[in-house]
Amino acid sequence: AGNSPKWSLVEIAIQAMSPDARKEPTWIYWYARALMSHKKITPAIQQEANALLESIAGVKGFYEQLALEELGRKVSTPSKPPAPTAEEFEVAKRNPSLQRALYAIAMGLRAEGVREWNYGTNLVNAQGQSGLMNDRELLAAAQLACEHQVWDRCINTSERTRAVIDVEQRFPMPFKEAVLQRTRSINLDPAYVYGLIRQESRFVMDAKSHVGASGLMQVMPATAKWTAKRMGMKNFRPEQLQQRKTNIAIGTHYLKLVLDNFQGSMPMAAAAYNAGPSRPRRWRNGPEMEGAAWAECIPFSETRDYVKKVLANTTIYAGLIQNEPQSLKSKLGMVGPRENNAPEENAEIP
Repeated sequence: AGNSPKWSLVEIAIQAMSPDARKEPTWIYWYARALMSHKKITPAIQQEANALLESIAGVKGFYEQLALEELGRKVSTPSKPPAPTAEEFEVAKRNPSLQRALYAIAMGLRAEGVREWNYGTNLVNAQGQSGLMNDRELLAAAQLACEHQVWDRCINTSERTRAVIDVEQRFPMPFKEAVLQRTRSINLDPAYVYGLIRQESRFVMDAKSHVGASGLMQVMPATAKWTAKRMGMKNFRPEQLQQRKTNIAIGTHYLKLVLDNFQGSMPMAAAAYNAGPSRPRRWRNGPEMEGAAWAECIPFSETRDYVKKVLANTTIYAGLIQNEPQSLKSKLGMVGPRENNAPEENAEIP
């Protein structure tokens, strides 16, 4: 806060970056914040900062959402574009590439199906001619994927529209009954769970990571075994993580334990879910800072990206579930060393 030496260092560091690097939303946002930390803010400085924030403000990502809030606006869900017409949807259904892709995925040939889908939506249009799909064609193809419950292709395709945003397509809520019922029973925010699943697996039931995490919530077998024991589940076997209900039950139980252990801090719990709880315990031991600054300082690029995406996702899902504008900043909160009167940290959590 104020014109601290740290803000002036931020300003100097960003000025030293290449013009291309400075165009990234990350550095546009922090440069605007550094300008606004000046002791004397002239109308020209305020105008420059506002113009920078306006240039990125929107709902599509972490810094875009933060820029909106910095300009005094909440994160609101954009209005839904007109749904694909029957004719537009028919064209998508008849597209031979999309048909082949859905057939391959249904047969269990997911990698091949995904490649075929990407070819169909990226390289050729519905007439088999070379060229990108337009927004209407992308929305129709995304709807086709959604109706076949191929959620990752639904999200991926909808995210490529340029002039319109169909938030419900980009942020689907499969298995809504199961997730809402489970989160209610353990007092966990369903938007946070959806934000995390969307980042972990894109709702692919049989997703497997290179380190062995599996299912919707990408739970590691050892973590699942420990959590199942805590939940009183008898005779748990790692292959049960492929069962949707079990995966959601174990994943949400573990997330709730971690969130409680970090006194409800969503960024720290997301970092713990991705990198294990011992790391964010160390990473918090510095000066108290805004959650956004803390997330940007995470030393692992994968975890840094993960935390920002989970929190931005959570903000959009909260808007969809609660049907009202949201604050990403309030979800990020402040991060700093554990207070002396805080409950003892549970060192057992894997």
